[in-house]
Amino acid sequence: MAQATPKIRILQGAEPDLSAATYQIHDESHTIGNALRWMIMKNPKVEFCGYSAPHPSENHINMRIQMYDGLSSLTALLEALKNLDDLCVTIDEAYTHSMQNDQYERWDEKS
Repeated sequence: MAQATPKIRILQGAEPDLSAATYQIHDESHTIGNALRWMIMKNPKVEFCGYSAPHPSENHINMRIQMYDGLSSLTALLEALKNLDDLCVTIDEAYTHSMQNDQYERWDEKS
């Protein structure tokens, strides 16, 4: 049986305290990469964050995070993932509320 690929793994070369590390995020692309980079950079304790999608045939992105003052980049990554998830929930709730309560022209498409 094939072993499952972990969703996130830390690539070699990370600082021992994880103040600077590159994370490989499996089965993701620019869609999450750009949004996650934006959310990470909102944290004032982050010195640098960038991502790359090495090649279209490779099914992952690499996310580099560097922190000020020896803080953990893993903590910043996990916090940003939670904040991004919370943002998506908020947007979904606002969209659903608007669709149910606001007035829109509606029609049925016929095949």
